[in-house]
Amino acid sequence: MRYFAAVAENGGFARTARLLHVSQSAISEQIRDLEHELGVQLFSRKNRRIHLTNQGERFLDDARVVLAAAEKAVANAQKSLRGEMGTLTIGFFVGGTGTFFPKLIKQFRNRFEDVQVSLVELAPAMQHQALQAGMIDVGFTRPLQSPYAMVLRSEHFQTERLCAVLLRSHRLAKKRKVPVRELSEERFILNDRKYSPAVFDKVIALCAGAGFSPRISTTATVSSGVLALVEAGEGVAVLPQGAQALSSKELAFVPLADPNASIDMVIAWSPQHETPVLRSFLELARKKHKKLL
Repeated sequence: MRYFAAVAENGGFARTARLLHVSQSAISEQIRDLEHELGVQLFSRKNRRIHLTNQGERFLDDARVVLAAAEKAVANAQKSLRGEMGTLTIGFFVGGTGTFFPKLIKQFRNRFEDVQVSLVELAPAMQHQALQAGMIDVGFTRPLQSPYAMVLRSEHFQTERLCAVLLRSHRLAKKRKVPVRELSEERFILNDRKYSPAVFDKVIALCAGAGFSPRISTTATVSSGVLALVEAGEGVAVLPQGAQALSSKELAFVPLADPNASIDMVIAWSPQHETPVLRSFLELARKKHKKLL
């Protein structure tokens, strides 16, 4: 088909053979085979001059479409291999991605216009399940815990300071920092461990290190729910500083003074579901991470 189009566009077998660096007899044989397979004469050969028949003109129009589609298919396959085309589903949770996340997504979309990006909001534990099941390709989440730490891969992305979340009328709200032991008499509102085990366990460990066990009044599935309960006067909370983006003016975020009062965010994925598109995203995310350091 390529030979046929070349002969039609160059006006003859000899000229086409020179341009394609093949023998004229090879091209002639290919055209004869094509005409035999189609059962129609594509070229009229008279007085050593050739021109397209009516059927040849019709076939040339369609052949150009087929050849263009074939070239596009090859280009798309190569783009897919390089991670420049495909789909990518990214898990995240509000209040934990900071300002870097939208910038990273926008930069990736601009660089890889042929990748269809989908964003899915999920609590950290739900992200881990979705990664293992292949429902999302990559997640910005909390550190992996058993059993997911055994089957998923992750890399540290950033560390957030933990803060006491208090009503602005609270006695500690105007302090620059507060040791967690000063919250020992308070009622605590925590993230439900089922959805945010890393934050829940960190708060329990901080309190234990300060010599007390927190009185848990209630839990919430997401940080916005925790904040609403604090605002309603149900108690105090300990949340990563990023959750302040969800907060109202009625609440104060006071950094905890304890040296280990921080929690990591990681970027996680399943090696079993790794694709070239995912590798392209991870490469860009790593560059973004270096700039955050």
